[in-house]
Amino acid sequence: MNKAAEPGARKTLVSRFLTVIERIGNALPHPAVLFAMFAVGLIFLSWLFSALGLQATDPRDGSAVEPINLVSRHGLHWILEHTIENFTGFAPLGTVLVAMLGIGVAERSGLIGTCIRLMVHAAPRRLLTFVLVLAGVMSNMASDIGYVLLVPMGAVIYLSVGRHPLAGLAAAFAGVSGGFSANLLLGTIDPLLAGISQEAARIIDPEYVVSPACNYYFMVVSTFVVALAGTWVSVKVVEPRLGKYEGAEGDEVAEGEEMRALTADEKRGLWWALGVTLLLTALVLLGLIPKNGILREIETGSVLHSPFMHGIVTFLFLAGLLVGVAYGFAAGTFRKDSDVIKGMKESMETLALYVVLVFFAAQFVAYFKYSNLGMILAIKGAELLQASGLGPIPLMLSFILLAAMINLSMGSASAKWAFMAPVFIPMFMLLGYSPELVQVAYRIGDSSTNIISPMMSFFALIVAFVQRYDKQGGIGTVIATMLPYSVAFLVVWMALMAIWLLLGLPLGPGAELYLAE
Repeated sequence: MNKAAEPGARKTLVSRFLTVIERIGNALPHPAVLFAMFAVGLIFLSWLFSALGLQATDPRDGSAVEPINLVSRHGLHWILEHTIENFTGFAPLGTVLVAMLGIGVAERSGLIGTCIRLMVHAAPRRLLTFVLVLAGVMSNMASDIGYVLLVPMGAVIYLSVGRHPLAGLAAAFAGVSGGFSANLLLGTIDPLLAGISQEAARIIDPEYVVSPACNYYFMVVSTFVVALAGTWVSVKVVEPRLGKYEGAEGDEVAEGEEMRALTADEKRGLWWALGVTLLLTALVLLGLIPKNGILREIETGSVLHSPFMHGIVTFLFLAGLLVGVAYGFAAGTFRKDSDVIKGMKESMETLALYVVLVFFAAQFVAYFKYSNLGMILAIKGAELLQASGLGPIPLMLSFILLAAMINLSMGSASAKWAFMAPVFIPMFMLLGYSPELVQVAYRIGDSSTNIISPMMSFFALIVAFVQRYDKQGGIGTVIATMLPYSVAFLVVWMALMAIWLLLGLPLGPGAELYLAE
């Protein structure tokens, strides 16, 4: 790294700021413990507010909403009788588990890693940065593979073409982490967040359904916006700042595992995977395009309310499974059926901690809903926001900034949303804003500051990657390098949100900006 490009004073200031953030984050208990504490705290608050006679007026019908005391005999019986139901009925649990079964097969087969390498290898030199950032964004459909595969590969690719390896690492990291909520395809994060949003929306409307594809249109556009912004920052800001790389003698420039060309087996696997993908696509279109298509809603023929849209997670599972199997057996990474099952098993192993977290988060959300504290807080908060006189654009931009700030001290996207959704979704629903709009605003704020949050689970790994090329590099180095991306992503994404609101565009299939009157 060019040391002159990083003044000591600036690095010290960044490091001091990060130390404060890191101490705050490290002082917090584990997210599962936090939700257990929140659940216990809600039980106590239900008793306290019930004793104080707190109530609110439901703006929909003028009825009084009073807290239900969970410390009472009736409340205790409800807790004991509904603990299992709260857990197994928590919408995100099933959707994430089913989606990951299919994606786990595709990842285990090597299909996703091969596709990323192919995408980067095929890019013309002048488009290398754009393709690297775009590949990072796209890698999110397979959970965390981008962190362990694409980020170090970005550094190796840049080094092999005579450019600063940290610039390549930064571009890849910006796409993988900063663009985490954008994609051209649905990934595991979509059903996860949609399930949490649906549970929160049902505090107001017990029948409300949030589709995993509810933010799809916005996220497709966001994919190119983020990739272009990341490219501009890389070329105009980060790479000039890093200067000429003067690495130690003996730096690895030759092609390693990440940079090797595709083998004949891998190419054959890709052709088989492409064939299965085209076949699946044709079958879906055959079921959707005709007016009496088998995948349309029976009574009305609607696509938006069809079994296909409601069962999108099932299709995600089937696509990951069938395409992954086709690639695996053609490429030789799968030899027998037990290899396929092993891919599913490994994907479930990665979710063990998530399942533990969901148990406590599900109890917290259920208590929040049943005790009426969620409804009361939503009514009071909506009255406050309404009195502020803020319109849709400043209101949503403010919420994006709030989510971005919270992300600096809480790493898990699902944990933050499980905490924030039951508070903010009902609040905004009472003002007429859709849960889908609130969710997409959260995703913008959460993604934009991932790359500068020491609490992000892969942050330590990124620091280790940096130290391969800058022995003196540390947390401050990573933050100083990634901060321009974070600011740029926030600015362009907030501008996109403002334009979207002005034009009144739907966020996804059947997902409008505002609730129907």
